Amino acid sequence: MKLSHDLIAFCDRLGHSFGHPDLLIRALTHSSLSSPTRPDNQRLEFLGDRVLGLVMAEAVLDQDKAAPEGRLAPRFNALVRKETCAEVARSIELGAVLKLGKSEMKTGGRRKDALLGDAMEAVIAAVYRDGGYEAAREVILRLWGDRVATVEEDSRDAKTTLQEWAQARRMAPPAYVEVARSGPDHAPVFTVEVRMATGAHARAEARSKRQAEQQAAQLMLERLGA
Repeated sequence: MKLSHDLIAFCDRLGHSFGHPDLLIRALTHSSLSSPTRPDNQRLEFLGDRVLGLVMAEAVLDQDKAAPEGRLAPRFNALVRKETCAEVARSIELGAVLKLGKSEMKTGGRRKDALLGDAMEAVIAAVYRDGGYEAAREVILRLWGDRVATVEEDSRDAKTTLQEWAQARRMAPPAYVEVARSGPDHAPVFTVEVRMATGAHARAEARSKRQAEQQAAQLMLERLGA
C-alpha cells in the first residue's frame, strides 16, 4: 500500500516512516467512515492511550526524582488528558488528514478535541505496532516537547479553586462562556469568559477550551486575591 502525498507529508511532521502504511490509515479512520472492509481507529486508540501513559509516567518520574506520588499524579493527568493530545494533534495538523464520514465533516469534526485526541492516541499505537516501544517513545517525547518540563503549572486546577472559593461564600458557581473562536480549523484559538455571580468577569485565549477556561479562572483568582 502506498501513501498519498498528504499522508507522506504527515509522516514527516509526525517523525516516523511507516513500514506498514495500513496501520496509519487505520489510525486516521474515524468510526463515522468505518465499514467491514475499512476498520476504524478505536482499537488502536485503546492501545495508544496505554503506550502514552507508560511513556508519560516514566517522563514525570525522570523529570522530578524526589516528587511523591501525590505531586506526580496531577502532572501525569495533565500530560495524557484528551485536550493535551488534541493540542499535539493540531501541532502536526492531524485534523487535515483525518478520514471522516459526512456527518462529522459537516459538524466540524476536524476541529473537535475528542476526535483529535482519540486519533492522536491511535497514531501513537500505530507507531508502536509499526516500530516498537522505542519508536513510539521517541515520537511522543519529541511531540510533547517541553510540556513535560512545564507541566507543574498546567496541572494546577484553577477552575476547581475558583469554584471552591465561590462555594465558601455561598455564591453560585462560576459560568464559562465561549465568546469567540478564531484561527484556521486545524489550529483554532478560543476566547472564554468566566462570569461570577457578583458580575465580575475575566477573559483568556488559548488553543483549547479547557486551557482558556483554566487561564480565565486563574486570572479571576488573581483579581480576587485568592
